Amino acid sequence: MRKKLGKWFLDIAKYMTIAVLLISLFNGVNEWAWYMYGLVVLAVLVTLLTGLMLLKDKKEDK
Repeated sequence: MRKKLGKWFLDIAKYMTIAVLLISLFNGVNEWAWYMYGLVVLAVLVTLLTGLMLLKDKKEDK
């Protein structure tokens, strides 16, 4: 379950990155766009880190 959720978070991060790249190609960049890009980059980092933490194997010492 954790691995599926981790992969899902990684997919969401990839989709947001592609969306920002496509939007920046089709629209001009103005002052307010930089704030939006900053928020999206922050959201991508949060989802990427969450996905990577969920994918990390927990090894228990026995």
